[in-house]
Amino acid sequence: MTRPSGEQVEIAHDDQHVVVVEVGGGLRTYSADGRAVLDGYGPDEMSRSGRGQVLIPWPNRLEDGSYEFDGRRHRAPIDDPDENDAIHGLVRWAAWSVGRRGPESVVMEHLVHPRPGYPFALALSIEYALSDAGLSVTTTATNVGPDPCPYGCGAHPYLTLGTERVDSLVLRVPGSTVLSSDERGLPTGRSSVERTEYDFRLPRPIGATRLDSCFTDLERGEDGLVRVELEDPDSGNALTLWADNRYGYLMLFTGDPLPDVNRRSLAVEPMTCPPNAFRSGEALVRLETGASFTSSWGLALRSAR
Repeated sequence: MTRPSGEQVEIAHDDQHVVVVEVGGGLRTYSADGRAVLDGYGPDEMSRSGRGQVLIPWPNRLEDGSYEFDGRRHRAPIDDPDENDAIHGLVRWAAWSVGRRGPESVVMEHLVHPRPGYPFALALSIEYALSDAGLSVTTTATNVGPDPCPYGCGAHPYLTLGTERVDSLVLRVPGSTVLSSDERGLPTGRSSVERTEYDFRLPRPIGATRLDSCFTDLERGEDGLVRVELEDPDSGNALTLWADNRYGYLMLFTGDPLPDVNRRSLAVEPMTCPPNAFRSGEALVRLETGASFTSSWGLALRSAR
């Protein structure tokens, strides 16, 4: 019998284990030091609420599924009917294939064929690799069609440190600007996080803060990486999500309205562009014929023991 997420591809390094799936090419599980650091899903389940999914060629929402590119109007299928949006791209339910594979890394591949709403061709590859530094995820998109195409990329991991709720966890998000949004989750403006509940530039408990928020103007280290840090003050365990300078936006989501999430984990979604970028054009990548775009993010656990 075929599993809902298709083939299960396992890689390991010392005490770290990852399962990548055929359906969507995403992360089903990641554990380190004997602990699950992703709030994933079972081998006989479908991904729910975006768990571990790859968001290409646009992350988050596309208003009414319609956009204009190079003077042509396109309309993608609506797959979020409650909000009349096209959400999280075109590949999260598609079949991916295993390319290069080794004990500690695997490359998943998929070809996006032209279709109504996105008449462009993209060759995609994602390398999942484990090392002493943790997990790295490197995505490359190449325009293999005859015309330039719009492109954006994101990922949807839910992070956990094993607590029943995320409220007690200490969070640091080095973003000085937060996007405001309407009831459909579409951006309506931006403002400083200064003196607001969204200011996590200095570490503090999440508490009762409801997050469904996109942060930008990100502070980076000397290595060019932005780091979101999550720590359990009781156990001392800490988890870092890092992203390179291709990812200029971070979506954080406590999942309050979703019964299967409801603050038991925190989605930290690195994105190359904000929601609705196909409409607004903000940070949208224009991929010329034959051009490629590569972006990387990853996870690292610091165990107290």
